[in-house]
Amino acid sequence: MWLNKKTLITLLLAILAVACVMPTESFAATQLQRGSVSGDVWDLQYRLQMLGYYKDNLDGTYGRNTSNAVKQFQRNYGLTADGVVGNKTWNVLKKVSVNKTEMQLLAQLVYSEARGEKYEGQVAVAAVAMNRLQSGDFPDTVKGVIFEPYAFTAVDDGQFWLTPNVTAYQAAWDAVRGWDPSNGSLYYFNPDTATSNWIWTRPQIKKIGKHIFAR
Repeated sequence: MWLNKKTLITLLLAILAVACVMPTESFAATQLQRGSVSGDVWDLQYRLQMLGYYKDNLDGTYGRNTSNAVKQFQRNYGLTADGVVGNKTWNVLKKVSVNKTEMQLLAQLVYSEARGEKYEGQVAVAAVAMNRLQSGDFPDTVKGVIFEPYAFTAVDDGQFWLTPNVTAYQAAWDAVRGWDPSNGSLYYFNPDTATSNWIWTRPQIKKIGKHIFAR
């Protein structure tokens, strides 16, 4: 399932290169289907490419290959495999993927919270954010998850705005594609620096590097 490092970096650089022609934010249309041409199609293709369904260039045109990628995604997630992206498909897709802007936010989170940790630990940090996205107990957008008050130390102290490196993008990519070294954790903390008594009450799952991951 996971891409080798050389291929992954190539894809990351390709996607970052098209960022300048993609809309900064994409607001999903009610329905997309073959023949649709819009920024929402860019968003759709980007998300499907992140998940490994769409293999072609991002062109903003809903053609046969985009339709086939949508159908495969729909089949895998128990949706009607009609190749039409309506509200149900959008809702599921947004729970398990990210757009360009959200990918940037995830990479910044990884770098600011876990730079210096081994790679598995960096992926685990991004996975916690994705787990929160899919949980009903947290905001339903990546931006909402990351900027929820007091959710992440790096946001509070300003380190979140540091420029992420390629490894941070890699880790975010792997987490979005389904690798979860945290085993479903919703929280993590550094036991040497944690000041919250509450965080110690959470069921602990595992320790990776300096972080304990918990539910």
